[in-house]
Amino acid sequence: MSFDPDSPFRERLAGAPPLTIGSGPGAFVVVEWRDPGGGQDPPMYVAPLHIHHDDDELWYVLEGTLTVRLDGEDHSISSGGAVMARRGVAHTYWNPRPEPCRYLLVMTQRIKELIDAIHASEDRSAEGMSRVFAAHDSEYLGWP
Repeated sequence: MSFDPDSPFRERLAGAPPLTIGSGPGAFVVVEWRDPGGGQDPPMYVAPLHIHHDDDELWYVLEGTLTVRLDGEDHSISSGGAVMARRGVAHTYWNPRPEPCRYLLVMTQRIKELIDAIHASEDRSAEGMSRVFAAHDSEYLGWP
């Protein structure tokens, strides 16, 4: 099955570009991500602690385990489970196990643009990241 970018259906997400569902500021972006394995102490965080002021973000675990910290409380999510970081909630996440993890990240277009801007940024200082997050209506709180 080939992917039609105007169709709401896609056979696979793995290895494919992010899937945008809907249009405009209310669109969802779904991407499958992988983490090769963590389990270290301290954790190998995938993202710094941060807040999205007007956007929700959701993880659905396909394989393995993710731990998501929401306002200081850690939630371990295994295969088949999901967790949402509602707007205004400080959050970060990591793979707590040495085994790989696969998960779907469901986000708004603004969060996808934030992630792209983070990866494109040459200034990884706290001040630089604070500016990038603020430009996307989010707040950088630093690494736990």
